Amino acid sequence: MHTPVTIIGAGLGGLTLARVLHVHGIEAVVYEAEASPMARMQGGMLDIHDYNGQLAVEAAGLMPEFRGLILEGRQAMRVLDANGNLLFEKADDGSGGRPEVQRGELRRMLLDSLPPGTVHWGRKVTGARTLADGRHEVAFADGTAVVADLLVGADGAWSRIRSLRTAAKPEYVGEAFVEIYLFDADTRHPASAKAVGGGSLMVPAPGKGIHAHRESGDTLHTYVSLTRPLEWFDDVDFTDPAAAAARIAAEFEGWAPELTALITDGDTAPVLRPHYTLPPGHEWDRVPGVTLVGDAAHLMPVNGEGANLAMLDGAELGQALAAHPVDEALAEYERAMAVRSARVAAESVQFGELMSGDDGETIAQALIEVFSALSEAGRAS
Repeated sequence: MHTPVTIIGAGLGGLTLARVLHVHGIEAVVYEAEASPMARMQGGMLDIHDYNGQLAVEAAGLMPEFRGLILEGRQAMRVLDANGNLLFEKADDGSGGRPEVQRGELRRMLLDSLPPGTVHWGRKVTGARTLADGRHEVAFADGTAVVADLLVGADGAWSRIRSLRTAAKPEYVGEAFVEIYLFDADTRHPASAKAVGGGSLMVPAPGKGIHAHRESGDTLHTYVSLTRPLEWFDDVDFTDPAAAAARIAAEFEGWAPELTALITDGDTAPVLRPHYTLPPGHEWDRVPGVTLVGDAAHLMPVNGEGANLAMLDGAELGQALAAHPVDEALAEYERAMAVRSARVAAESVQFGELMSGDDGETIAQALIEVFSALSEAGRAS
């Protein structure tokens, strides 16, 4: 007899788990801190990979809906140097295996696939503890609490559920993104739009870089990467958008104007996104009746795999719970998840080392080799 599964967090991992459980006739309830599905922007585009994220979509029975979300042409890639010279370009020929979708649309697809009332909004977790009978109590900021027979932490980098399994805390990796949007780019920011092209742009340099995506319509989403201590960002006044953009752009003095305009001509205030990771090799304690998915389980530096891993975690956990008793299901899921996440974490470290040199040409060449390998893999698949 299956008991309802209590999921904390209505991100992609938690919602995929809830959907796969629903497909298998298992009841789940999701508690989410945000007040509503539209309480905040849900981030930019995601490339959903055929070897993990799309497997989760298939397990959820939502592949036709997913295909309807794909933004055609967005798998195109460009690498420029700081002077705006083209170093590498790959067109989107449909063979990449990593179609791009808007994160918010993907989340909406999952939400719409669940029975009404599955997600309880505005339920911010303040703590969790194990009860004497082995079940787990989750306390919310509104003074209420729930007791779960099976508890899943899908609550992201700063998970409150993680403390039931490990004492590990996220650590700053030394790099942050500053995010900026440019709207109606083809007409209002044509030089920058031309530089970005039809998909994604990367302009790498030692200790910094400019990355941009063309999202739905002609919206450009800029990610400015800076390898700096957190204290450096404390001196940037993000309450003054113009001053903050100017301060960030000053780090790119001398770069081509169509590139620095991706910072200075933004239509939104710059938003700081520091990157954190769980300590490499951290271990979990085995606690019956509770597990983790996504960043709650394996937070790592930005590598393009986070959303894909979270969705596959949710799908595989749901399938295991449908096929086995709870303890056996959790053990099976966690074994596979640990191997998978350790491999991706090692690859992330390796990529970070490639990108951390002090010579811009060497960094660009390493990036081009990575993109070329992805192109070859897509053609071979």
